[in-house]
Amino acid sequence: MKESKTRRRIGNSQTAQEQLLRLYFLHLYRHSHIFFVPLYANMGKKENKSKTINIKNRRASFDYALFDSYTCGIVLTGTEIKSIRQGKASLVDTFCYVNNGEVWVKNMYIAQYEQGSYNNHVERRDRKLLLNRKEIRKIQSTVKSPGFSIIPTLLYINEDGRAKLDIAIARGKKEYDKRASAKEEELKRVTREAKYK
Repeated sequence: MKESKTRRRIGNSQTAQEQLLRLYFLHLYRHSHIFFVPLYANMGKKENKSKTINIKNRRASFDYALFDSYTCGIVLTGTEIKSIRQGKASLVDTFCYVNNGEVWVKNMYIAQYEQGSYNNHVERRDRKLLLNRKEIRKIQSTVKSPGFSIIPTLLYINEDGRAKLDIAIARGKKEYDKRASAKEEELKRVTREAKYK
């Protein structure tokens, strides 16, 4: 009986100490919240230091009529992905082709990584795109018909930190189509400006 009573006393004293500590920290928190808020705000959260990378092919919609679009992965080296994360890439004069049941991107510029050593990458090498077989077969059958090509439209880094490339089946515009699209863009720009005035 004596042992159980002493245990209860110890238990009660511990809970009393805990309650006092809670009250003390609550008092500190209420009167000096400037020091405590950043601590609680950052707990369990990853800091998202990576800025959003969206490298667009601005000429694509002007020079081509775009049809089916696909999102695919890219086979890259370590220095290439680091350069893309810094935004040092370009899709100017870039196109894709199908070879032996695989889709490749040609002439895509990725600047050499500044801190890369002797094994730095070649800036404009051909890079393999990652698509499933069904998508590749569909692209291949469409591109076989004359006038169609595969054009990259957007290079970006997704939430997982992986580089993705948006490609589209495209057909070259005639000169009058380009003039019409230029007028359309101008009209859109004027209406946007009129809205904010």
